[in-house]
Amino acid sequence: MTSTTPQNPEPTDGAALLNEVEAFHRRFNVFPTEAAYVAVALWDAHAHLMDALDGTARIAFLSPEPGSGKSRALEIIETLTPRAATTVNASANALFRLVSAGEGTPTILFDEIDTVFGPKAGGNEEVRGFLNSGYRRGAKSLRCTGDGSDQKAGFFPSFCAVAMAGLGSLPDTILTRSVIIRMRKRAPNETCEPYRRRLHEKQGHALRDRLAEWARTVQDAVADAWPEMPDGVVDRPADVWEPLLAVADAAGGDWPERARAACVELVSAAQENEEASLGIRLLTDLRDKVFCGADRMPTAVILECLLGMDDAPWADLDDKPLTARALSRMLGAYMTSANKSVKPRSIRTAHGVPKGYYAEDLADAWLRYCPPSPAESATSATSATPQVSGGESVAEELPSIRYISPQAATADAALRTV
Repeated sequence: MTSTTPQNPEPTDGAALLNEVEAFHRRFNVFPTEAAYVAVALWDAHAHLMDALDGTARIAFLSPEPGSGKSRALEIIETLTPRAATTVNASANALFRLVSAGEGTPTILFDEIDTVFGPKAGGNEEVRGFLNSGYRRGAKSLRCTGDGSDQKAGFFPSFCAVAMAGLGSLPDTILTRSVIIRMRKRAPNETCEPYRRRLHEKQGHALRDRLAEWARTVQDAVADAWPEMPDGVVDRPADVWEPLLAVADAAGGDWPERARAACVELVSAAQENEEASLGIRLLTDLRDKVFCGADRMPTAVILECLLGMDDAPWADLDDKPLTARALSRMLGAYMTSANKSVKPRSIRTAHGVPKGYYAEDLADAWLRYCPPSPAESATSATSATPQVSGGESVAEELPSIRYISPQAATADAALRTV
């Protein structure tokens, strides 16, 4: 008699399944690098494993111009991820309630994110708080609920997978929690298949369901995983890539190797494209283009040098040039080696006692925040620090600045006579 007991089905080949997910994206998306296809496929799969992960990577498709395929990328992700919810604009309260609704952890797809965080959007600090906090399991925010005067405080979770698409950039706190895919318009020789929702959505959903089934079989392994990071990937980038590498290791095949190569490439690209904060830009310009080894500098000379830099923002900060008051406010956020705020001090010259800044007061901030000087290695810059912090002039040991005007040259000469 033939047994009718069903046989255990063959386990899903995770590597082959991820290959199919990648191929599905390649049909409709033209990404800028091969690493992007790897990262997006891993991100799709990780969205099915949120119950097993302690952290999630945000993914952001950004471009300088419209028509670069960002929204299409979100459309394809929508078909492949669980409980996908696409929004163009949403309040923080709505997002918190969506995550805590009880139907399961959603995958939030934020299109036109520049309307939320762009220069005319007003900051949207509550939405930023949701996105910042929700990349870690257990993240919650305190909110009031109820009607009228019957308000009660309650904690709402924010942990969920989030993909974003928009023009320009994002706040630094969100960028550092994200895999960044910098999209661009398709070149004439770059083609892809037109996406038709009525036809292709079902194909994406079929892959989605298979991803969900595979995720259930590897959930325990992913929950216990401690994926090895590539050399140099530490701190926040390691937090971002840990869940994606855990998925790659669970899939096997060539995905662990491809995932780590993509990790190194995209982390390096993000660091190269990262713009320094305005404060760090100011410190670096002061060190490399204003002081240039001088031990002190009047405020008037500093401003004249900064405002004369064609490739710097100092002549047009919020539609007006940098002033002595604004300079003092910006530098006052940093500390001296004596743990006091950097402040202007009197400088004795042959022509009076103007206010200005001393290199010894800025040395600690230069050391901690600025990249290595173009003219010096990080080691030599560090070894020179005691010369500056000792309060002695190094103007005769290091080359002096070539000021941009006769007034600046006169001020430099005056400094050297005292």
